[in-house]
Amino acid sequence: MKSRKVSLKDIAHSAGVSTALVSYVLSGKEKEYRVGLDMALKIKAIAKELKYQPNLLAKGLRSGKTYTIGLIIADISNPFFANIAREIEDEAEKNGYTVIIGSSDENAARSWKLMNVLINRQVDGFIIVSAENSEKLVYQLVEIGMPFVLLDRHFPEIQTDFVVTNNAKASYDACRHLIERGYKKIGLIAYKSDLFHMRERIRGYRQALNDNRMGFRANWLKEVYFETIAVEIRQAIDDMVSAESPVDALIFATYGLAINGLKYINELRLKVPDDLGIVSFGQAEVFDLYYCPITFMKQPIELLGKTAVDVLVKKILNPDEEQIQISMDATLVERESSTART
Repeated sequence: MKSRKVSLKDIAHSAGVSTALVSYVLSGKEKEYRVGLDMALKIKAIAKELKYQPNLLAKGLRSGKTYTIGLIIADISNPFFANIAREIEDEAEKNGYTVIIGSSDENAARSWKLMNVLINRQVDGFIIVSAENSEKLVYQLVEIGMPFVLLDRHFPEIQTDFVVTNNAKASYDACRHLIERGYKKIGLIAYKSDLFHMRERIRGYRQALNDNRMGFRANWLKEVYFETIAVEIRQAIDDMVSAESPVDALIFATYGLAINGLKYINELRLKVPDDLGIVSFGQAEVFDLYYCPITFMKQPIELLGKTAVDVLVKKILNPDEEQIQISMDATLVERESSTART
């Protein structure tokens, strides 16, 4: 026999208050209606004990909203995106929203398809980690007046709300760290991409070399395609370590590049950090499990996710809210892979 659904009236009866008072508390309006803290906590505790589930359909019909957010991320297999999706889910729940997640697999056509599916599901807004060549998607959302926030990546030529990491500074700091540890020939492996965040990582790396009078050799920078990473990264590392002026350190511009690169470095029987110092973007437990724990640039995942939700909710509630563009710093977490040269 199906159990009866708990109602606001049930909670009100248990708390000894009016149904309206319960409604104010569970909709987050206790301060607005000056409900005492003790009473608000009591009502929430009773709701939790009775396993109350709000009627989102009825709520949506009254407000014209579905209280759902569409999240399109680049690659769900990447721990960075998986972790940031979890942060977004948690923060959205605090704000009364449910998140529907789709992974574009770094494919603009798939991003477009996901956008249309989620629009048909009547989401109230989007948080998007853009794939390359997905400017059309962004322009479409602007045209239809859909609230959205770009996360981690944005298009500087399109004025939008975004929450990102300062990628040029992060890459600059990674390179400078290796220079300060005594490395002289520092290479960078990045994706061959026109996405702004990747171009910024390359720019920051080259700027650090220039500012420290290290010079730059074309062979020290390799760009590989996402679709053929496993093959191309092997050729890139071969070129970099067997050149007339071989690198003595490598920066990997993403987690995926680092994992593929470290596998091949092991095959070559090169020792980290004796033969190659390593710094990578993207934090993951595997970096600590490697025989030589990997130094990495830690992006503020929790703050990025929380801020993206906060910005989007503001836009949903007030479409005329001024544009919000936020850039956050990454911090270097030093491990044994970039031990100073003696």
